Amino acid sequence: MAETLKKGSRVTGAAREKLAADLKKKYDAGVSIRALAEETGRSYGFVHRMLTESGVVLRGRGGATRGKKATPA
Repeated sequence: MAETLKKGSRVTGAAREKLAADLKKKYDAGVSIRALAEETGRSYGFVHRMLTESGVVLRGRGGATRGKKATPA
């Protein structure tokens, strides 16, 4: 996906299917949604929607979780 899409332009038909397949392949390879959005010049929400439309099972969030702290024994 060398070329970036014009921000806000509609992506339909075969171009949309190709973009969805490219995004799915890269996401499955471990690239983050934010990185894909930056690479394509599209928003996080657009990329997220394209992935879910493609049937991708999204990964959980990374980083620290907010839970009860373990008490020392």
